[in-house]
Amino acid sequence: MRDFTPRVPGKVSVYLCGVTVQAGPHIGHLRSGVNYDVLRRWLLRSGYDVTFVRNITDIDDKVIEKATDKGLPYWALAYANEKLLDDDYTALGVMAPTYEPRATGVIPEIIELIRKLIDKGHAYPSTDGCGDVYFDVRSHAEYGALTGQKVEDMEAAPDAPLRGKRDPRDFALWKGAKADEPADAQWPSPWGPGRPGWHIECSAMCWRYLGDEFDIHGGGLDLRFPHHENEIAQSRAAGLPFARYWVHHALLNLGDSKMSKSLGNVIDLAALVQAGIRPVELRYYLASPHYRSTIDYSDEALREAATGYQRIEGFVTRAAENVGAVEPGELPDEFVAAMDDDLNTSRALAVVHDTVRHGNAALTAGDDDAVRTALAAVRAMTAILGTDPLDPQWTAGSRSALVPVVDALVKLALEQRQAARARKDWAAADAVRDQLRAAGVDVEDTPSGPRWSVNAR
Repeated sequence: MRDFTPRVPGKVSVYLCGVTVQAGPHIGHLRSGVNYDVLRRWLLRSGYDVTFVRNITDIDDKVIEKATDKGLPYWALAYANEKLLDDDYTALGVMAPTYEPRATGVIPEIIELIRKLIDKGHAYPSTDGCGDVYFDVRSHAEYGALTGQKVEDMEAAPDAPLRGKRDPRDFALWKGAKADEPADAQWPSPWGPGRPGWHIECSAMCWRYLGDEFDIHGGGLDLRFPHHENEIAQSRAAGLPFARYWVHHALLNLGDSKMSKSLGNVIDLAALVQAGIRPVELRYYLASPHYRSTIDYSDEALREAATGYQRIEGFVTRAAENVGAVEPGELPDEFVAAMDDDLNTSRALAVVHDTVRHGNAALTAGDDDAVRTALAAVRAMTAILGTDPLDPQWTAGSRSALVPVVDALVKLALEQRQAARARKDWAAADAVRDQLRAAGVDVEDTPSGPRWSVNAR
């Protein structure tokens, strides 16, 4: 681990490997979006001007295969799934990237990079005339440095195995057109019609949108090899300094394996919402562990996280009722230290919950000044995590539109309960309370009168 110093003072450039859109997104993809959204928010709060690029891989073997199975053009399937991804990111409060390039939008840059690599002796057209172009891994002395591997210990690359390669470990930069692939999934090139390999796509998009060198390259741990190793090799072999820092987030597992579309073991946002989990609660769940910690998904863990968020939300709601919606204030030093320590969101959330406890104590004591201080701090911290309960992202939906209606109905029931208590009809008062609880509403008797809240399921 090392201290972060941006290439240009005051500015940070970030590239995140996005999603291959052969299917709709699952919550493993959404973890990536949330983790790097928190990083971006922290960089912005730290005073940096951030350029954030998140790509879409809209052409590759899987996209073509899935589109063919469905009888669709590759671009129709890719676009439909890209829209689903955008909708889920929006629902989770993930900020839109500065730029979101598609791989098919940088074909000229891809061809130019491949030309550079051939001219420098790091790439070659296939020896059998099939139109493929390969990167010569042995020509780049630093190949394997990211993952600490030696070339002789590596397995052969799985893409286009032995099709005109000098070495089975060489990987494809350009894939020559095949007779069984659709004609609209290929582009002209100096080596014949075809399409780009996966790895060169990201190098070209980084180069096009962030220049020869940039600050941070992010992605999942599963991308370190071969994808990121290959990105580094081809970019630096072409004369580009490329990324200065690498950030890799751990995976989200379901059972004993990572959540994966190819394995079919996926859970998506729509299913969780249908099960009663709000998007903000899922975001809280995904942001809570350190980004380098593996998440072993379970319904129980997700619902525990939802309850944890509701404790924060409950304090913020009650505090705002008492002292008004205080604007986010200064961040506690402990929170800043946690976030500066490799984005330690787990430790940062401990500070949030400590502040909530102090705030609840202040509410009980009627100390409005302490309540304001705690509320301002909690709002500031949760804004960094993207979970501020008073952010319009979480208060402006259809659910919140029903709050005044529900509030009026619950108050009517509480008035009936109070009337029953006044005439000492305890059975009737308890019946009202029990009916509200059965409907999902908890009633708390306080010195200032009864208070209601939606209970944790």
